[in-house]
Amino acid sequence: MIAAVWVLGCVGLYDVMRQPPEHFARVMAKIPGPVPFLIFPFETLWMRARAGTLHVGSPAPDFALTKLDKTSQIQLSSLTAHNRPVVLVFGSYT
Repeated sequence: MIAAVWVLGCVGLYDVMRQPPEHFARVMAKIPGPVPFLIFPFETLWMRARAGTLHVGSPAPDFALTKLDKTSQIQLSSLTAHNRPVVLVFGSYT
């Protein structure tokens, strides 16, 4: 009986982890303290739930970014359609 409840809890937590961050946060806010971290294999579930499906060589998902001057947006697909290389830099050089 206890094992079945634990498995159902793991499945439920895994399902919530696959939802958008806002929904996941609402659910986690209702769970008291460190309970999910102590009872369930939280890190393992998280790594599997948020792993994604991209692999080396897969095309990047299409997205849009606002220009620094906020005048317009640039769509990734508009750059790759012209075979222009795209480099994304996450970080700061200051």
